[in-house]
Amino acid sequence: MSRDHGSLVSVMDVGGTHVTAAQVDVESRALRGGRSFREPLDGDGSADAIVSALVRCAARLPEGGSGRWAVAVPGPFDYARGIGRYEGVGKFDALRGVDLRAALTRLLPGVRDVGFCNDADAFVLGEWWAGAARGHRTVVGITLGTGVGSCFLHDGRIVQAGPGVPPEGRMHLLRHAGQPLEETVSRRALRRAYGQATGSASPPDVREIALRARQGDAAAAGVFSEAFRVLGLVLGPVLAAFDPSVLVIGGSIASSWDLVSGPLREGLADGVPARAGRVAVVGAELPAAAPLLGAAYAATTSLRAVVEP
Repeated sequence: MSRDHGSLVSVMDVGGTHVTAAQVDVESRALRGGRSFREPLDGDGSADAIVSALVRCAARLPEGGSGRWAVAVPGPFDYARGIGRYEGVGKFDALRGVDLRAALTRLLPGVRDVGFCNDADAFVLGEWWAGAARGHRTVVGITLGTGVGSCFLHDGRIVQAGPGVPPEGRMHLLRHAGQPLEETVSRRALRRAYGQATGSASPPDVREIALRARQGDAAAAGVFSEAFRVLGLVLGPVLAAFDPSVLVIGGSIASSWDLVSGPLREGLADGVPARAGRVAVVGAELPAAAPLLGAAYAATTSLRAVVEP
């Protein structure tokens, strides 16, 4: 691996409702001053509105960066060319075909170079570099939110094929009971399941469903139990073949770790009983900072995807 040893990288983590910016000191593996800045963003907005939100957030960073920018964005996206490939995914449709690298190179302060990486990859790299997976050679990371994000790592390199690895390392491409995994494990799936269980035509968001589960709502608890038991069942054979020492779970839904971890472990044990106790299953240590740290790591390291560990 070759590394650019400049100390600061300016980074952004782009989500469907907000964007977060920070500067990362790659020598200390930490956010500069321990601070990040957040701006609202409408994933259904126009391309100009989305780019403007990114630029507003970037403008809040202190002066003194190196001119290198790393941006973590969800797929489908052409990360090498910096062009959106979104279509029918529920957000960022306006960025389809937009050269985001050119737009940001023109508008970001003090820019010298703009790189892009997948947001789930950035999260897992950040947890491996500075968080819950630090010190582990072989890692699987999952993000739970709008959908299921994933990344497979070996010695800090992204693995996209090989034993246990789904196509391109993307768990959302796997299926359960004849349907895509995200029809059971995703924000929309949890809301739909709760609506079906309660007869509600307008079910609440996942945060509210989690609150109700903690307050004794059996339907809400059942929705979490079933979804994450299924995730464990699907993950079990994957982990058995890839053989990581740690599974790190992040994303907005993972903030309800008390409702996720038990069913997930049960599913793993049911799926591959002999493997269940050999992998540490942990929640993110740096849920907000990990994607920012991982984006900086990716920008300063040669991360050639490998076929197998």
